[in-house]
Amino acid sequence: MTVANPDHDGPGIADAIPSADDLVARVRAYHKDADGDLIRRAYEFSKAQHEGQTRQSGDPYYGHTVAVAFLLADLRLDTATICAGLLHDTVEDTSATHEDLIELFGQDVADLVSGVTKLTQMELANKRTKQAENLQKLVVAITKDVRVLLVKLCDRLHNMRTLYHIDKFEKRERIARETLEIYAPLARKVGVNRICVELENLAFQNINPAAYVSITRRLSALRAQRSEAIAMVSEIIGQRLTEAGIDVRVFGREKRPYSIWRKLDRKGVSFEEIADIYAFRVITETVDECYRALGVIHQTWRCVPERFRDFISNRKPNNYASLHTTIIGPQNIRVELQIRTEQMEAIAETGVAAHWRYKSGTYSYDPNAAQAAGGDPLERLRPLVEILEQGGDPDEFLEHAKLEMLVDQVYCFTPKGDLIALPYGATPLDFAYAVHTELGNRTIGVKINSIERPLRTRIRNGDVIEIIKGGKRQPPPGWEDLVITGRARAAIRRLIRNSERDEFERIGKVIAEHAFLREGMEFREKAIQDAFKRLEVHAIEDLYLALGKGQITSTELIDAVFPGRREERGDLRLRELINDEKGALFVHGRGLTPGVTLHFADCCSPMPGDRIVGVLRPLKGVEVHVIDCERLASLEYEADQSNWIDLKWTAEAQSNSISIGRVVATLRNEPGVLARIAGTVGDGRGNIANVKTLHRTVDFFDMEFDLEVIDSRHLNNIIAALKTNDCVINVERARAD
Repeated sequence: MTVANPDHDGPGIADAIPSADDLVARVRAYHKDADGDLIRRAYEFSKAQHEGQTRQSGDPYYGHTVAVAFLLADLRLDTATICAGLLHDTVEDTSATHEDLIELFGQDVADLVSGVTKLTQMELANKRTKQAENLQKLVVAITKDVRVLLVKLCDRLHNMRTLYHIDKFEKRERIARETLEIYAPLARKVGVNRICVELENLAFQNINPAAYVSITRRLSALRAQRSEAIAMVSEIIGQRLTEAGIDVRVFGREKRPYSIWRKLDRKGVSFEEIADIYAFRVITETVDECYRALGVIHQTWRCVPERFRDFISNRKPNNYASLHTTIIGPQNIRVELQIRTEQMEAIAETGVAAHWRYKSGTYSYDPNAAQAAGGDPLERLRPLVEILEQGGDPDEFLEHAKLEMLVDQVYCFTPKGDLIALPYGATPLDFAYAVHTELGNRTIGVKINSIERPLRTRIRNGDVIEIIKGGKRQPPPGWEDLVITGRARAAIRRLIRNSERDEFERIGKVIAEHAFLREGMEFREKAIQDAFKRLEVHAIEDLYLALGKGQITSTELIDAVFPGRREERGDLRLRELINDEKGALFVHGRGLTPGVTLHFADCCSPMPGDRIVGVLRPLKGVEVHVIDCERLASLEYEADQSNWIDLKWTAEAQSNSISIGRVVATLRNEPGVLARIAGTVGDGRGNIANVKTLHRTVDFFDMEFDLEVIDSRHLNNIIAALKTNDCVINVERARAD
């Protein structure tokens, strides 16, 4: 006997596994022309392929695939999707191949199974980066065919229902957290609230079992205390609406523990202050009857004004529509009412799955029907695709995608009256990027309800947002802190990356021009192009970028452009870089053992011209410091001064070496500053080896430069030249504390 993939494990279904005929009957109840033979063959193939495999409960593994197929049938999906539910683990866990499925069940079913298999692989990776990469694949797959997501959601739902059979709490918690952060929000994105709510509750039960038990006990006590009053409200609602000539069905629901937990956590209210622990759904035949029913109910009980919302005239982006109101019922109990039509109820519970229709002799997803019902819920996935298109590494995508899937929302309007839904706490900059990336990039201000407001203002429900555009595309410092949506953050980071690239390219071009100038030659891009292969770059922009970032030095550029060129001795480009490996060549001292390891201290970066001293560190060798190094002063108390060695620079170091000198500069934040700095360093016959931004504000930024220089005098000359530049506020040689 073998055990299937452990990430799929959980107990089987408690009752006897339903037969293939049971499944066919369930599907034909809503799809009379369903291919029963295809479903039966998929059922038997799955059973045979999983023969001998069990779940951790000890039940036959194929019971899981049958359960998934029944969940898909509950969503009233097409035959191919039902078959994919039966077969979704065959390629992953058995010897069956994609080609086998094509031959036996057709291309459509095989492609669905292949899509689900790829998504399953994200569960097999514990590393965050691997999960992030597979989430990118998930977004691509589900936007091509949403049925892949629906199969995966049903697969995850059954696994979550049976998660308690996994012994290790850490594994249960990992699966539950992934469910809460990725799968439940995706279910809500496409409107499948029925699955979303259950996934959230099951995940909460495994992530925070103590809180789950506590809330469940409170609900049980409250149920016993208020059951009579709640039953009375239900009876009176039905009676009053019937007397008004409105044919309705009324049923109640109790708020799930996870929803209560989120409200307690987010709003900081007490359990008793939650108004919608109990809610009733009033289902009518027509939209007109929804509003009539609302009038009757408000005439019967006092309503809570701030708790009324009309999601019929302003549908949610996932196509959800309903009237929400809260009344003060018998015994002063607050009761929430949701009034909607039968069609709205179907969309609220099953979202995108509510739009499977008979059309042109087939039974499949009908986007036209979705648009007619108020909008295609698949559009809710578009922001995730846009984040993917913004580029960046997979970890960034995972971060932004999770932000984008936030649930709590505010609803605002464009000046033309178009509704825009944003996460709670969103700003006008989030709004601009939600409308269009280019609008966000060019935002310089905003008017909210015709009044100019700061971009940091939090949007409220009903606000009319008018973006003030400008021509500047470089993001001001701190822009990323003004947004909360993943789409906006991804776009801003891409804009920053592009701006930084442009700046580094400008620096690189200046470095290249000065390198040619030092050689007494005319700078020509055509001459550089001949050296691309030797420098391992593909375009002039890539070369400038590498020069600007210090990945290629000006010396390497000149050597690549003029291969075999012999430089005169004493030229900076011929000199060896002082480092630990060549330390013995450049430093000598009395008592210094030949061959001893030398290390140049990072804290003071010694270079020829500095007075230096060595400290013998046990098991490390001799560490070279500048005589006035601040860290050296602390070593006087830590180290045995008998281990101190007087050192001097060799003649070789004075005449035929280069050093790295680190300087810290405070610069004005204005265009072209870095290019001017690079020009000044080049004019001083130095070379920028590395650049790092330490701190940036609206007016100034602090930067750290590593400069290739001959000695300390050469470095001081460059520092003096930099100080004469009006864009430099302060510059000094870096010294570590």
